[in-house]
Amino acid sequence: MKKITLSILFTIVTNILFSQENTSKEYNSIDSALLNPEKVVHLNLNNQKIEIAPAIWKQFINLEYLSLVNDGLTELPLGLTDLQNLKILDLSSNNFTQLPVDFFKLLNLEELYLNDEKNLNLESAIQVLVKLPKLKSLHLENDQIRTIPSDISKLANLEFLYINNNKLKEVPEQVLKIQNIKFIDMHENEIDPKNWNRKNLYSNITIKF
Repeated sequence: MKKITLSILFTIVTNILFSQENTSKEYNSIDSALLNPEKVVHLNLNNQKIEIAPAIWKQFINLEYLSLVNDGLTELPLGLTDLQNLKILDLSSNNFTQLPVDFFKLLNLEELYLNDEKNLNLESAIQVLVKLPKLKSLHLENDQIRTIPSDISKLANLEFLYINNNKLKEVPEQVLKIQNIKFIDMHENEIDPKNWNRKNLYSNITIKF
């Protein structure tokens, strides 16, 4: 009886460890990921000229993290918005100007990186992002931003906003109006922290200068 119990315990522990290994493994090529697409949770395709058929994305049913940094994208790959379980998406350092109109299909997206996107139409992008129900963290770092669209205040669930390394001359009023905002990174802008005299009004928000 004791041997049977130990055997069962060993099997359970082995399965748990195997499961953890699968979820923590990061795939770095589409070919290796397609060998077992249902097991892929983290996919890093940085610095690659990717050409992926739209139907391929649907195979990654458990994908939670996708990075397409510096892939020379002039538009987002078709089918990308079929990743229903995606939580984190990094699209930094590409050359697209618009987010696709069906971007709202990424219903579980919580964190989005749009750093080093100097060609991005930010006003149009914000109008798309307001339709994401779970977006909590948005990165707009080093995008040469001079003004922030007023619609950013409609990102009701956003908690963390990174707009550092831009061309802003003051703390935008509209980001302070975001309902659930907790943290705003504004360092390396053209703002003198000494001129920030509204700390008492927004004591619930941490601002990094």
